[in-house]
Amino acid sequence: MAKIKPMALIESMKKKVCEHSDVYFRTNKRTGVTYSGKLCNPSTKAPSAAQTAAKERFAKVSAAIRTILAGSSEQKTALVAGFKAQNKIGSLFGYAMHKLNDQYDANGDLIGG
Repeated sequence: MAKIKPMALIESMKKKVCEHSDVYFRTNKRTGVTYSGKLCNPSTKAPSAAQTAAKERFAKVSAAIRTILAGSSEQKTALVAGFKAQNKIGSLFGYAMHKLNDQYDANGDLIGG
């Protein structure tokens, strides 16, 4: 994606300008840099069974991780401490997905629990 210096109007924008647009904007919360990108040649085919299964697994795993982050468990405390000690991943949710994703099976169910 291209780096841009946004006008005052689009500094706080995210996603699309309007529903008919194919240009997206995103601002990095840590650095404040705004990125833009254009969706070129989107797929017109129906998703495959593997893509649908991956989408369903992601939904289940992300819901489970959001539940962990909404609570006040020792696991959340350890995740927050690990997140603050690193600087590669920009969000706590992203860090938790990175650390906990392998604890869930292909269906999105917790392994061993």
